[in-house]
Amino acid sequence: MATPVKFWFDVTCPFAWVTSRWIKEVEKVRDIEVEFIPMSLAVLNDGRELDATYTEKMKAAWGPARVFAKVATEQPDKVDELYTTMGTIVHREDNSGRGGYGAYDDVIAEALRRTGLDAALADVANTEDADGQLRAFHESAISSVGDEVGTPVVKLGDTAFFGPVITRIPEGEEAGEIFDAAVRLAEYPYFFELKRTRTEMPHV
Repeated sequence: MATPVKFWFDVTCPFAWVTSRWIKEVEKVRDIEVEFIPMSLAVLNDGRELDATYTEKMKAAWGPARVFAKVATEQPDKVDELYTTMGTIVHREDNSGRGGYGAYDDVIAEALRRTGLDAALADVANTEDADGQLRAFHESAISSVGDEVGTPVVKLGDTAFFGPVITRIPEGEEAGEIFDAAVRLAEYPYFFELKRTRTEMPHV
């Protein structure tokens, strides 16, 4: 029987991106059923005191998250493909680090084009039309794991965690073995957290 995996992401987050690519590797070597679900760093940080640079990044993050909320509502079977496509543009084609409202408009348009989705989906990026759906998707992550988190949130079976936070993408059987270990920890009802100081940024 396939292990269910729910994966909440913000496409602008490099940590979520690396972890998601690990999960895509796990799909090749383990029997899992993955559902990718949008959440939002902009929603998570809404109303918080942030430094100026991060504030601009959070303004930028609204646009892609709103588009994903629209797609997840209307065409949920396309979220995985769109995440791979847009994430590739953002993280592997050097379109990260943008700031300000509308900063990802060109990225959104190109990702929709490559994925074969309706270009009109981009219309929600700079409006609040999809904010209700986005906040509902985001809340589904927070209600599963608590509010002291970032992205990604990953639910393995019945248990959700913030992370795993990894900076490099394991492949093949190594990816599967790390997944097995994460599932085993998730099965123990009294396991909550492992953490150490990061020494590098994600290698995307």
